[in-house]
Amino acid sequence: MEQLHWTNAQGLSLFAAHWPIPNPKAVISLVHGQGEHIARYDHMATWYNQHGFAVLGFDHQGYGRSGGKKGHAPNLEVLLDDIGLLLDKTRETYPGLPLFLYGHSMGGGLCLNYVTRRNPDLTGLVVTGPWIRLAFEAPALKVVAGRILKRFAPALTLPTGLVAHFISHDDRVVEAYLKDPLVHNKLSAAAGIALLDGASWLDNWSGTFRYPVLLQHGGGDKITSPDATRRFFERVKGPVSHREWPGLYHEIHNEIEREEVYGFTLDWMLKCL
Repeated sequence: MEQLHWTNAQGLSLFAAHWPIPNPKAVISLVHGQGEHIARYDHMATWYNQHGFAVLGFDHQGYGRSGGKKGHAPNLEVLLDDIGLLLDKTRETYPGLPLFLYGHSMGGGLCLNYVTRRNPDLTGLVVTGPWIRLAFEAPALKVVAGRILKRFAPALTLPTGLVAHFISHDDRVVEAYLKDPLVHNKLSAAAGIALLDGASWLDNWSGTFRYPVLLQHGGGDKITSPDATRRFFERVKGPVSHREWPGLYHEIHNEIEREEVYGFTLDWMLKCL
C-alpha cells in the first residue's frame, strides 16, 4: 500500500492509499464506512490486485489519518466533493482505464448519493451494506437534538453507539477493529444529520441508473438495513443487480466467506468491461 496525501477544496489534508499493479484491467476507487479508515481494506485491495485491478482510496475528513475534527463534516456536499476528488485522482493516475466506484456502509450511501446527484462517468458502481436506512430506528430524541445542535453547535460530537461485534462473525476482525487506534465512534451533529438526510434521499429515490450498479448486503446485518437495500433495488431502474448474502453481518468483505464475496464481485465487474 502506497501512502499519498491530497488537499481537498476546504484545504484539509486527506490521507490516501494506492495499491498499484502493472498493466491493470481496471481500477477501483474505494470509499470506506463510518468510524473506520481505508487501511482496513488492505487485504481486500491486495486480493483485487492479484486479480488484475488497481485500487485507490482515502480516509474521509475527520477519519483515519485525514485532517479535520474526528467524525465531523459540515454538510453532505463536502463529503461528496471528496469522493469527486478521489475519482479525479484515480482518472489522473489511470487515464482511459475502466473505473469502478466502490463504497461500503456510510461510504456506500455516500457513493449512491454522489452518483444519483452528480451523475459521474463510471464503468460501474459497487455498494455493500449501504446506509439507505439503519437496521434499527434512530432514537427520535437524539435526531431532534442533532437538528438543534446542527444550528448552534454543529461540530459537537456524540458517540455513534455502533456495536462492534455485529461487523463480522470473524472474531479476529472484531478484535482488530476494537484495538485499532485509527477507529473511532464519533459523529458530529452536522455530519450525523447530513448522513441521515442523505440516507432519506436514497430511501425515496426512484430514478434510473445509466451504467451497471451492484448492490450487496448481508442478510444478517444489524447495522444497516438489508430490507432497505432490497426495496431500493426493486424501485430503481436501469442495469442494477442485487445480491443478499444470507446470515452475513455488516462487513461482508470481512466475513469468513469473504473470498466468495470477492469472487462474486470480481465476476460482476469483469462482465462490465
